[in-house]
Amino acid sequence: MTDTKYVAQKSLLVRGYEVVIGFETHAQLSTRSKIFSRAATAFGAEPNTQACAVDLALPGTLPVMNKGAVERAIELGLALGSHIAPRSIFARKNYFYPDLPKGYQISQFEIPVVQGGLVEFYLGDEKKSVRLVRAHLEEDAGKSLHEDFIGQTGIDLNRAGTPLLEIVTEPDMRSTAEAVAYAKELHKIVTWIGICDGNMQEGSFRCDANVSVRKPGEPLGTRREIKNLNSFKFMQQAIDYEIRWQIDEIEDGRAIQQATVLFNPDTGETRAMRSKEDAADYRYFPDPDLPPLVIAPEWVERVRVGMTELPRVMAARFVKDHGLSDYDATALTQSREVASYFEAATAACGQPKLVGNWIMGEISRRLNAAESDISACPVTPAQLGQLVTRIQDGTISNNAAKQVMDVLWVDPHTEVDAVIEAKGLKQSNDTGALEKIVDTVLAANPKNVDEFRAGNAKALNALVGQIMKASQGKANPQLVNELLKKKLAA
Repeated sequence: MTDTKYVAQKSLLVRGYEVVIGFETHAQLSTRSKIFSRAATAFGAEPNTQACAVDLALPGTLPVMNKGAVERAIELGLALGSHIAPRSIFARKNYFYPDLPKGYQISQFEIPVVQGGLVEFYLGDEKKSVRLVRAHLEEDAGKSLHEDFIGQTGIDLNRAGTPLLEIVTEPDMRSTAEAVAYAKELHKIVTWIGICDGNMQEGSFRCDANVSVRKPGEPLGTRREIKNLNSFKFMQQAIDYEIRWQIDEIEDGRAIQQATVLFNPDTGETRAMRSKEDAADYRYFPDPDLPPLVIAPEWVERVRVGMTELPRVMAARFVKDHGLSDYDATALTQSREVASYFEAATAACGQPKLVGNWIMGEISRRLNAAESDISACPVTPAQLGQLVTRIQDGTISNNAAKQVMDVLWVDPHTEVDAVIEAKGLKQSNDTGALEKIVDTVLAANPKNVDEFRAGNAKALNALVGQIMKASQGKANPQLVNELLKKKLAA
């Protein structure tokens, strides 16, 4: 069980500590073959069936750079406004890897392929940004298997050599919420541009969080790195626990030791795995088997031309073309699927603001309740467009539209107009009939009339409610308000 004194991060912030968080994220690149060999990268194959002579480090084999991996790194750099190094170097990272047969990892150290850049996102309605230090190419290690071998360890080299892009930030984040929002934004970007499938359960998108605490104005505290966070939920729990643990250690008079830690989701706690290594511990030196990676400006431009519209560019277009707020435009570009749904529904009705409100409101609420995403939405963009049209032209009220949505959600083959007709949801726009109802309600509620004329605006809502009740909910609320105000002003 988690220690009950570790309750909430918010209670610790009032004790005067500032949280400092930086991220290192390993994004598995979406190439069909490995970074230095032609072996496949598909997930779930039988152990050691996707490891070739290069991955096994057999004598006489040499690594050959995967062009597709380089292009995916360029795409990320372009997406984040980074500098693409015209010349970068691969290095050997000498550290004991029991699941890499050659005994070292090929990575980049002094000159990475992607340098700098910025990830921007919203935390609530506040815009945040996190600076990148670098993104460098490297190979993944294999996997040690302990469960199926009594007294022995098995090695699966299927992942050995899988192409990774390690994305490193400055320590710019100051809360767990900000760190998780950053990770979600980065996940959105790499999946949007198609360089990574983002599958956290399969290890395609793995985050390491460097966490430290300090009193405001003091130098950075000693950081501890939480390794291999593979869900946003666990990320939040792990960082929260680590913050609380570090503050308790400091206040109990103990110094924080730099370390690599693991998060146990069953206990909700972090535990030290090993002392944290620095660059000197890895004994980097240039890999003699790989020449410098040279990226000509023409290559960068070819990649740029072939890229899909970026989410921030699409969001800016939604603001300009559809009159959306920055916040709404950002929310509607959280994924390509949501953005496509929005554009298709808007094309069907020409009402972008109403469409956006329905997607961010009613549709999101229903999908969240079902723990689904927009790809599982049973209501098509065309149906939503038709529903919004019927609200806009006064055929039905917003409440009646929710009843239509109830039917469409369980029977998506039903037509919007057919549901409206079958359930008798058309609102009344008959001015003559509504005037009679308004007159009757005003005569029956003289107190509300006097209160409204005395300046009590809430009295108008009471009268509208009585009229809607008298019309069995079929009166057009906009028309009711117009008629009421006209008669009350007389």
